Amino acid sequence: MSVYEKIKEIEAEMARTQKNKATSFHLGTLKAKLAKLRRELLTPSGGGGGGGGVGFDVAKTGVARVGFVGFPSVGKSTLLTKLTGVYSEAASYEFTTLTTVPGVVMYKGAKIQMLDLPGIIEGAKDGKGRGRQVIAVARTCSLIFIVLDVLKSLHHKKIIERELEGFGIRLNKQPPAIIFKKKEKGGINMTASVSMTYLDLDSVKAILSEYRIHNADISFKCDATADDLIDIIEGNRMYIPAVYVLNKIDQISIEELDIIYRIPHSIPISAHHGWNFDDLLEKMWEYLDLVRIYTKPKGQLPDYTQPVVMRRGACTVEDFCNSIHKSILKEFKNALVWGSSVKHNPQKVGKEHTLADEDVVQIVKKT
Repeated sequence: MSVYEKIKEIEAEMARTQKNKATSFHLGTLKAKLAKLRRELLTPSGGGGGGGGVGFDVAKTGVARVGFVGFPSVGKSTLLTKLTGVYSEAASYEFTTLTTVPGVVMYKGAKIQMLDLPGIIEGAKDGKGRGRQVIAVARTCSLIFIVLDVLKSLHHKKIIERELEGFGIRLNKQPPAIIFKKKEKGGINMTASVSMTYLDLDSVKAILSEYRIHNADISFKCDATADDLIDIIEGNRMYIPAVYVLNKIDQISIEELDIIYRIPHSIPISAHHGWNFDDLLEKMWEYLDLVRIYTKPKGQLPDYTQPVVMRRGACTVEDFCNSIHKSILKEFKNALVWGSSVKHNPQKVGKEHTLADEDVVQIVKKT
């Protein structure tokens, strides 16, 4: 029996099984088996097959990468052409784009790479079409634009979410607060700082035994599900923010537009007419969570034309110095900072200080 057939068999069994306390043990085991089979399907053993595919691997440029994912003929190519000025072939028939087409947009002083990925089809996560290569590129993105056609069923949104989830991409989620540590002996030791409604010790042991793990310390700091636990054990999940880009709003009524505005994480646009691009780019900036830091040479005015753009989670003075040049830290004495991250303007800070958006920094070197 092929891996694909085994996956279908387990999915059918899960669909037949009622969800309740008595079946949670059995369902947890099935989910673990399914996750292992998916990993086998997506990373086939044996040196040959699969590969990246011609035109799929694109060199990374800029401070962030945004991938356009969607079904064929929803307007991804038109959107890339309008935003970046790079020509990506667009036509009224499906599968016009057969390789990854890169472009770059400059926004708030940041250089952001945009990738027009070929259209995916249902079953991409199981290796249908070029889905495996397309979603493999999507895993390398800082943000995913899921481009949808408002004239078509919103069921397409669910299908794309399911395809990406099946490939280990978690959209608009944070990693679950679970600490998992294997050990040599001592069995399974489970602790929880919150009340657990989905998992108990028996179901945790069932999932771990499927991975042949019989000795481990596991601490839950959230009310985790079996899927959360499997994600932590697998260790290869990507937590990526996503924006649902609802295209072709020029062909619907105002009343319909009011309804689609209520969809979470979404921006309605018209790629053909260039409508609502300002909101789209602002949403992109918000979800990428970037900060701009301006440099100030001694005795001169700050340079507001070329900010140093960094991720919010890694924007200490030390990160700032390293992003300019690694040799700066060797001569670093302290830094003078103007902006919202300090109480006084300027304030003398050390390299551990965390910077905020639009701070101005002057590095003071050792004499």
